[in-house]
Amino acid sequence: MSTVLTFRELPYARENLATVLSTTGAIGEDGVVVTDATLFYPHGGGQPGDQGVFITADGRTLAVRDTRKGDNGEVHHLLDPADAREYRLEVGQSVTQQIDWARRHAHMRMHTALHLLSVVVPHGVTGGSIGAERGRLDFDLGEASFDKDELTERLNALIAADYPVTSEWISEAELDARPELVKTMSVTPPRGAGEIRMVRIGDVDYQPCGGTHVNSTAEVGAIQVASIKNRGARNRRFTLTWAETPGGGK
Repeated sequence: MSTVLTFRELPYARENLATVLSTTGAIGEDGVVVTDATLFYPHGGGQPGDQGVFITADGRTLAVRDTRKGDNGEVHHLLDPADAREYRLEVGQSVTQQIDWARRHAHMRMHTALHLLSVVVPHGVTGGSIGAERGRLDFDLGEASFDKDELTERLNALIAADYPVTSEWISEAELDARPELVKTMSVTPPRGAGEIRMVRIGDVDYQPCGGTHVNSTAEVGAIQVASIKNRGARNRRFTLTWAETPGGGK
């Protein structure tokens, strides 16, 4: 009873009609809803789960406060507990899904910016997270050092170059033959389905990724490296925020 991941092929869609498959879960009666398809990205790969609403045919609006991966390919939409108690969704019922687009779009822009950060800081990635206002990557730098102003300039040059951002699928065997494409040191792409989703940014970056991205780097807007901090003997944390300039995402 897997959920079709509509957001993968339609990352810019804001509204979609879906059918309820189940309404059972761990946060209370009818608190977790599984639908046959979803526009809501489930938390993973450092990208937060989407928020938004389900709208029923009779006009009720139910808040989706988080989205998580379930078992067997299901996506769990976590309803606000108060909404779940007040209104019982039924299996087979149709709902209109609406995502919080402003939040999702900010995640898309920041996610693409972090991929570009991994281009200008060519070291192993040890962790990361994406937010609507800021994002970070941790790198195993060893003795290397970087200047945040210089990195900011290089990042914005890549953004301004307006590289197309596309996705494609390759076999697990193809990825095994090119291990250098995996930039994360502690997390490997999910396996078992036979194929790996790859995200390409022009001719500057190509790596496994299951998240959502903008269509071109220019859509990211102006960014800045807000800080570079020590996180251990070799680890350094690079934090990105939107630049305080027109077009910088504010």
